[in-house]
Formats: sequence, structure tokens, C-alpha cells
Amino acid sequence: MTPEAFLSAHGFGGARRIPLAGDASFRAYERLAGGPRPALLMLCPPDREALAPFLRIAALLRGYGLSAPHVFAVNEAAGLALIEDFGDDTFSRLLAAGEDEIALYRLAAATLAALHRRPPPETLPPWGAAEMTEAAAATFFDWWWPATFGAHPWPFVRRSFAAAVAETLAPFAEDDPVLVHRDFHADNLIRLPRPGVAACGLLDFQDAAAGHPAYDVISLIEDARRDVSAEARRAALALYLEEAAVADRMRFLAAMAAHAALRHIRVAALWTRLARRDGKQGYLRFAPRTWRLLERSLANPACRPLAAWFDRHIPPALRRAPEEAAR
Repeated sequence: MTPEAFLSAHGFGGARRIPLAGDASFRAYERLAGGPRPALLMLCPPDREALAPFLRIAALLRGYGLSAPHVFAVNEAAGLALIEDFGDDTFSRLLAAGEDEIALYRLAAATLAALHRRPPPETLPPWGAAEMTEAAAATFFDWWWPATFGAHPWPFVRRSFAAAVAETLAPFAEDDPVLVHRDFHADNLIRLPRPGVAACGLLDFQDAAAGHPAYDVISLIEDARRDVSAEARRAALALYLEEAAVADRMRFLAAMAAHAALRHIRVAALWTRLARRDGKQGYLRFAPRTWRLLERSLANPACRPLAAWFDRHIPPALRRAPEEAAR
């Protein structure tokens, strides 16, 4: 089914289609003006990305009383969906316009705590050491490493990296998992005129999995795309620790550092993949910040195995996007 036929079948045949700025995925969105209700058309190429995870997690989040877009109509085979339009008030835009950073980050932290208080469904895929190692390898070893060193790494380099990850995360492996959003940051949060945590609209949650709650916390307060003030980080973390009833706060801070390192490794190399594979050069502007965040994580005692691996294999001068060296 074509997008035109899909829209006509659901009462939006006369709507004007306004493309919205894309993200790092294969999905595209169009705002529909002049239709029977505010809505977006989601276009998800079936050969590149499935709609089913988005639909499943959206329903789950709404069932928790959180704000995920309602789905008005869907054709999974064609990769098309009509979804609720939350508007343009992303936290990123609000912050750029001068809104209260601490208030927004406290709302985000309260929303995250509400999400993490719910036991994750058994159907969620895992997000543990093995999965994080595989995800990091897909950007770090398959894109950043050859761009930096001119060749792919030897197998023993990958094996030693996996061993360092496993050792770093082992102290937290038995902690109770939660539903982790996996990309919980200001670009994916929208302020809505709703009460309580429902005022925080959630986007880009289709990769949600069962993992350690620290992963989402560092996604929020160690944002690769924007500098978060120390005051906002402290306020958000304090509220989260209180509302999520974290008993051992020092242990949780160590878990944050360990999971931050894994996230920053993957994302730092992701910018290179997006630039080289997808022609999305604009993402390279985030690379220096991401590498700085990674260095900060590696300096934490909880990350000693990973820090030792970096010291053996990657000189400090090369810990950057290879595109920076070419400038």
C-alpha cells in the first residue's frame, strides 16, 4: 500500500504532508495538516526497520500511565502508521529557548523513576553485557576502528574487549532489571499539557529492553548531544534515587559509570558510522563531547578493566573521531 492510499483510507487523503527533521534511524515522519485530528505519518521501510517493536512498546508505556503516542492506524507490511502528534516542544528546543533546565530534568527523572518502578515484561529482549558488547562492536570495531587504524581489528582485540566489558559489568549483573528506554535524553522527550509524569511525552522507545536502570539515568544526564549543567545533573539524579527507592546509592553510582562507558563507546563510534555510511555529517559535531564523557567514565574505579583495555590498545591521542584528525 502506498502512503497516499493509506492516508486516504483513514480520512487523511486531503491532508498536507510536512516532512519533519529526521533522526539517526531509517524512519521518517511527516506532520499531517488539515486532517481530522493532529497526527503524524510514520514511514518505516519494512526492509530496514520493523514497526512491531514501536507498536508493542508504545502500548506498554501507555498502559503504565506514561505518555507514548497513540496509534490511530497501521499497516505493518507497508511500514506505515498514523500516530498522535505531540507537537514540537522537545526538551531540547525548550532548553534552547531558555526554559528552566532543572525543572525539565526533574520531570524527566520523575518519569524515568515511574517507568523503572514497573517490573519489565518477560517478552523484552535483554540488554546486558553480551548485547552491549555486540552493539558497541557494530560501531566501534566495524566503523571507528578501521577509520582510525586503516584496518579491522584482529579477533583477539575483540575478544579482549568483550572480556573487559564482562568484568566491568559483572558486579551489577544480578541487579533486578527494568524496562530501559535505551535512548532517554532531551531530544526524545516532549513537554505536554498533562498532569504529573504524563507531562513528559516519550519518543524513540522502540529499542526498549530489559537492563540495568543506570543505563537510562546516564543517557539522560550524560547526554552526548548537549551539555547538561552540573546543577541539573545533581537535581535529576537526587530525585531519581529518591523516587526509584535506590537503597545502595554508592553502588548505583558505580553502575552508572560502568554503563556510561559502554554507552559512550558505542555512541562515540556511531557518529563516524552515520557520517561515513549514511552521509549524515552533522552528527560529527557531537563527537568531541561523547569522547570527553567516555574519558570521564573510564577514570572511575568501576571501569578499571575497560580503562586498562583502552590503555593497551588505543593511545589517548587517538581517542576521538577520525574525522577530527583529518581537519
